[in-house]
Amino acid sequence: MKRIFIIVVTLLTAVSVVSAQTAKTVIIPRPMEVKAAKGAYTVTAKTIVGVATAELVRPAELFADYVAKDLGAVLDVKEGDKGGILLSLDTSLGKEEYTLDIASKGVKIVGGTPQAVFYGLQSLRQLVSAGEVTKKGIKLEGVSIKDKPLIGHRGAMLDVGRYFFTVAEVKRFIDIAAIHKINIFHWHLTEDQGWRVEIKKYPNLTKIGSKRKETIIGRNSVSKTYDGTPHGGYYTQAEIKDIVKYAAERYIEVVPEIDMPGHMVAALASYPHLGCRDEKFEVRTRWGISKDVLCVGKETSFEFIEGVLSEIISLFPSKYIHIGGDECPRLRWSECPHCQKRIQDEGLKDENELQSYFMHRIEKFLAQHDRRIIGWDEIIKGGINKSATIMLWNDRNRSKVTSLGNDVILTPKYYCYMDYYQTTRPFSNKEGLLFRDNRILTLRKAYSLDPYEGLQPSEYGRIKGVQANLWTEYVPTFHRAQEKLLPRLAATAEAAWTIGAKDFDDFARRLSHLRKLYDKEGIHYATYFFDGVDELAE
Repeated sequence: MKRIFIIVVTLLTAVSVVSAQTAKTVIIPRPMEVKAAKGAYTVTAKTIVGVATAELVRPAELFADYVAKDLGAVLDVKEGDKGGILLSLDTSLGKEEYTLDIASKGVKIVGGTPQAVFYGLQSLRQLVSAGEVTKKGIKLEGVSIKDKPLIGHRGAMLDVGRYFFTVAEVKRFIDIAAIHKINIFHWHLTEDQGWRVEIKKYPNLTKIGSKRKETIIGRNSVSKTYDGTPHGGYYTQAEIKDIVKYAAERYIEVVPEIDMPGHMVAALASYPHLGCRDEKFEVRTRWGISKDVLCVGKETSFEFIEGVLSEIISLFPSKYIHIGGDECPRLRWSECPHCQKRIQDEGLKDENELQSYFMHRIEKFLAQHDRRIIGWDEIIKGGINKSATIMLWNDRNRSKVTSLGNDVILTPKYYCYMDYYQTTRPFSNKEGLLFRDNRILTLRKAYSLDPYEGLQPSEYGRIKGVQANLWTEYVPTFHRAQEKLLPRLAATAEAAWTIGAKDFDDFARRLSHLRKLYDKEGIHYATYFFDGVDELAE
């Protein structure tokens, strides 16, 4: 009995010591484990970043640039085991797993891969930004951090089809994503209102499809007023390769989206024979859904899509290609003799199965090129292969989609749509218009996303990703885009990364420090939460 008592006391004491060591942090997303450690280290303009292998030189150089504003100089990076900040690899750690230790002798970051070390450096970047400024430099308190993400795919989507953003602005979006340990940039490149990617086999896509003559002003559902100003732009293949390389240096994979068979009016305006009706089309000047879609009854449509995707594959090394599949009305197909003949010849039940037929063919083509498809959750209607990944935007379909056995990327609109209002007082706070005026996503709501809500433990493995989406119907400038994205992206990033219970009050405390980093980097963000007008009305 006495032996059992001693063991129990020993265990309780150990738990108490660990609890006492647990420390608060300023880092977003919150690391898996943070413990206080003895000592402190001051980073100065003369601190050397030592790297154990050449693979870590580029992450170290990026970090040196990141903290130059704080230290007044770019830190030297040298290969070897000497330096106030030492970076190394340990293959026993996971792909995105790292440790970060700060003591009186310096800083050590160890990662399972260079990508993991980069994440450790992003954490260190936040610590430096929030550190105590002294005459010598930035003082960092001793700490021991062990960290890895909950979810593998942590995405941010930018819609450039509605409004075109420059190469510099797209890179800025990638920089913002990197701060939050986002590893997927979903690039929505084509829409009814504009085709943004150069396809050399089909030059009219950019010659004609990249420009609309004007844009609607005001609420899409009621307005009949237009600005009378042409809007356009596209990315050359050289620019796309440059952006893909830029993202890769920050360990972000670019997943392109060519939306099909709906949202194709810009392509139809460029090549009218691809439609069901023998008439000319115009790049769409209003928002919303067009009845005119790609004709699935014509073989020329498949030749076109395969030609486009062949060039997309050459530009983007990503494992996945997003092929949309959302919001595709069936009216034109029901009236089209080519589509009806296809339904009859293939023994299809209806127009829903016709879209499924289209998706299967495109998936097969991409599989032949060692690529996999992602599609919005509408692609499940009519049937879809188990190899397809479903991007779930309609949260009502979550249990239905996960029960199919497909991999799922969560982007539920009421948690992850960054174009929604951030406050219940949008007009008084000049948030601008929204496609639908009753949709609100506060910071607290974004933070509350639970990737596994409503699912059985056996289904958890199907959730492969969490993603924030920025649609741009009413986001005409990059300044506005940043204000829509931030600080809500920080909440989504933490929902995807952090293992363990949520604590919004602690998140808010840490966000006040991240805000200072935004300011130093000249990043625009909405201030509603900081001004006390973020919360939903009771």
